[in-house]
Amino acid sequence: MIDHEPDVLADGEIDATTVRIYQLRVAHPTDHVTELAERAGLTADQVRAAERLLSRLGLLQRTPGGGWVAINPENAAESLLAPMEGDILRQRVAMAATRERLHALSGDYLEARSLRSAKTSIEAVEGIENIRAVIDDLARTCVSSLDALVPGGGQSEAALSAAAPLDLELLKRGVRIRSLFQHGARRHRATARHVSRITAAGARVRTAGVLASRMQIYDGELVVVPLDPGHSAAGVALVRDPSVVDYASQFFQLSWDEGLDFDGTGEEDAPVPGTAPIGQERDVLLMMAAGLSNDEIADRLGVSPRSVSRVVANLMTRLNATNRFQAGVEAATQGWLTS
Repeated sequence: MIDHEPDVLADGEIDATTVRIYQLRVAHPTDHVTELAERAGLTADQVRAAERLLSRLGLLQRTPGGGWVAINPENAAESLLAPMEGDILRQRVAMAATRERLHALSGDYLEARSLRSAKTSIEAVEGIENIRAVIDDLARTCVSSLDALVPGGGQSEAALSAAAPLDLELLKRGVRIRSLFQHGARRHRATARHVSRITAAGARVRTAGVLASRMQIYDGELVVVPLDPGHSAAGVALVRDPSVVDYASQFFQLSWDEGLDFDGTGEEDAPVPGTAPIGQERDVLLMMAAGLSNDEIADRLGVSPRSVSRVVANLMTRLNATNRFQAGVEAATQGWLTS
């Protein structure tokens, strides 16, 4: 390391006065300060200040007799910058050596990762930063498929910003992505833009009425589920047990088969009076029968309370009921709660 930081010339530091003194020193190296000041039309203090700056930059050097000798700017630059260039070279060598040592650990990392996957069927990861690191790692190593349940209607900007580059990179590598959102996500602009972007790249996206919990299945071999479904950022479980993964895959497929394309393709027409409710209407009816309020139903479905109110009103009319209790009794009588 060098003992001191070399001077770095700032913009505007050499002004016209300093340049004039430098030129005069080149032409009159033996002049006294007062003589140089007289030639330049400056004060002696102004000359001394200019000479101090020129000396600091290596453009003037003292002679044995106490005078000044002007140095060629190219030689001054070499002397001034050589220590800095040497330091940069040493740092580059150190960086290359560090990179080589870290890369040498790749084999150990892959071996440890394979042992973890083979010996540990369930692994808990807590803390949002750790979760993001794990998801990034899973995305980088995913080779064939990613299936995801995404509850909660519209997603946050932060979640979408984190998901977009990972999804696009997976699709670029030829990984199949299927994402199942809740119906309410269709009316969320940021989520709709995200879906449009990834579907254009090859992803398939559908929506469903109720999704119990967030879930991701990587390559049909590992399932990621939240430790607490109500607070997914607190922690996740990585499950590799084949029987659990198989169950999760079947559950996803059933949910996927009942879903609608994100743009609403395949959505049922207005129900015929007397016909049993399906899709979102059935979800609302089952939650009505369970005693949930419109607000609670809206929260679970990821839709607005106004949308739920319209569905409830329609169901009440079709059931010829004047209150929710009567609607539940009539729905049970007609077999709508069990079909």
